Amino acid sequence: MQKVPTFSKGGVHPGDKKVFSRSQQIERLPLPAELVVSLSQHLGAPAKALKAKGDTVIRGEKIGEASGFISADVHSPVSGTIKEIRKVTLANSVCCDAYIITPDEQQTVEFAEKFDWESQTSASLLSQVKDMGIVGMGGATFPAHVKLSVPKDKSVDALVVNGVECEPYLTADYRIMMEKGEQALLGAMIAAKITDAKRIIIGIEMNKPDCIENLSKIAKENAYPIEIIGLQMKYPQGDEKQLLKATINREIPSGKLPLDVGAVVVNVGTCNAIYEAIVFHKPLFERVISVTGECIANPKNILAPIGTKISDLLAYCGGYSSTPEKLVSGGPMMGFSLFDVDTPMAKGSSGLLALPSKKAARSTACLNCGRCVAACPIGLMPAKLYRNIINGQYEEAMKISLMDCKECGCCSYVCPAHLPLVHTMKTGKKLGRKKK
Repeated sequence: MQKVPTFSKGGVHPGDKKVFSRSQQIERLPLPAELVVSLSQHLGAPAKALKAKGDTVIRGEKIGEASGFISADVHSPVSGTIKEIRKVTLANSVCCDAYIITPDEQQTVEFAEKFDWESQTSASLLSQVKDMGIVGMGGATFPAHVKLSVPKDKSVDALVVNGVECEPYLTADYRIMMEKGEQALLGAMIAAKITDAKRIIIGIEMNKPDCIENLSKIAKENAYPIEIIGLQMKYPQGDEKQLLKATINREIPSGKLPLDVGAVVVNVGTCNAIYEAIVFHKPLFERVISVTGECIANPKNILAPIGTKISDLLAYCGGYSSTPEKLVSGGPMMGFSLFDVDTPMAKGSSGLLALPSKKAARSTACLNCGRCVAACPIGLMPAKLYRNIINGQYEEAMKISLMDCKECGCCSYVCPAHLPLVHTMKTGKKLGRKKK
């Protein structure tokens, strides 16, 4: 019997909790009364505002221009009027300018005409990915045109598509693979053409056998040169380093990128967005988000315009079935707690979770049990880093590879002393950079 592949170092096995929204097909959200479209929806510099208060906008129109190499354009998700421009705080605590847009009653702009991609050059395809504002849809929001730009001194052997969706609760990528599988595969082929990748591999965890079967069937029927690999269920297999180890058995050295080992990694949702951008010339102004958790009355996977308020998503799902202890943007392991239901969703918003109350565990002194070391997929010593940081020894923490921490939360998940390990790592990184 062949062993199911996975990464070799660390990792944890949280319950997947996907039952709440797994069977819910994607539904389009009715147009909200107001949208809050921020200018910082990507990793890197915020976009530069191109519109002013009182201006009218058209669905798909560019309203924010990338202000640096690592930045991305922002497009209006609706036709309407800019009511105002004001500062907002996003789920990740970033404070930035945002357009407050009142949609028109009639939305006439459609993206139905299809364009051929196979006859286009790689440079042309890459330029369109940039112009359409595509970013990583798995949560990192790294500008896609930057990731797909391969330097002249490097080559890409493998384009690896992340269909893992290893965070508990989330099912947005699952539904894309089930309902938009052919689009996602074609998006992967477009990305492979841009990067001149020799192979295309999609990694999917074995708790999604129907996705593996569906994509394998589509690839076979259309003779797409794509390999589908079933992976063991283990978190954080969706991270680039762990995914490359699991699928092509390559390790990324400390401080290096996938390109340094001849690979590029893209999320399956990003592939779908690339397909829509190239084939329909549709900018990234809407996305699928899982609204789920024990406290949601009717969990759903929703296709919603970027800038939709959390309150509108909750209302569409019937509100709460019971009072949640916590609202989370993203997954429970790496997501962000929400304190304001008027917070808008962004390009990287993969999930909205309403989680029940549980007995708060008190932190105690470190037991030196070594569980955090065993769970760390990077091979760090979280307890030692924790001691360095709380004692203000930031330079020492940096010397023992603090910056390699992926903030995946595995250490906090297994810690019997309930130490705030991952939160301390985040703080240590910020303070360590300032000390440099």
